[in-house]
Amino acid sequence: MVIYQKKIAGLTSATLERFVLRAKRAIGLPGTINVLVTSSRELQSLNRRFRGKDKPTDVLSFPPSPERHSARQAAGELAVSYDIAKSNARRLGHSLAAEIKILVLHGILHLAGFDHEQDNGEMAREEIRLRRKLKLQVGLIERTEPPGSRSLNRKTRRRSDLAIAPRSTS
Repeated sequence: MVIYQKKIAGLTSATLERFVLRAKRAIGLPGTINVLVTSSRELQSLNRRFRGKDKPTDVLSFPPSPERHSARQAAGELAVSYDIAKSNARRLGHSLAAEIKILVLHGILHLAGFDHEQDNGEMAREEIRLRRKLKLQVGLIERTEPPGSRSLNRKTRRRSDLAIAPRSTS
């Protein structure tokens, strides 16, 4: 399910749902993914609540709790900042729709178990592969790390503004 709190030109909820399905298939991730596209203020609130970081971020991934995870149930949930996506799209010269897809792909990779903060560049390489397969512009990790950065060269590089948020137990 996709929930937009603001309209996105050129990207209906049905179109984004189809993109999520294609990305999940390409990764081999079973289960459903719910996507919320909301304000930076809401992402900051979620980031504070689940990660203890009182700042907005572009995408958060919420894996399902172990007892809810199965092939027929949820693979997880994503929250994407409309405001940051809009700013990124403008700055990078592509559409807001493309930017939302780039952020969603990044979040889906986290739901599939990738962690660019600790995987020696494995997530970055997979994001590049999938970005090309899904015909997206430069991927999130690829554009946020300078050419020749350690993450893309199989060495760990810390990035504190994106991460997997733990599933709430309440």
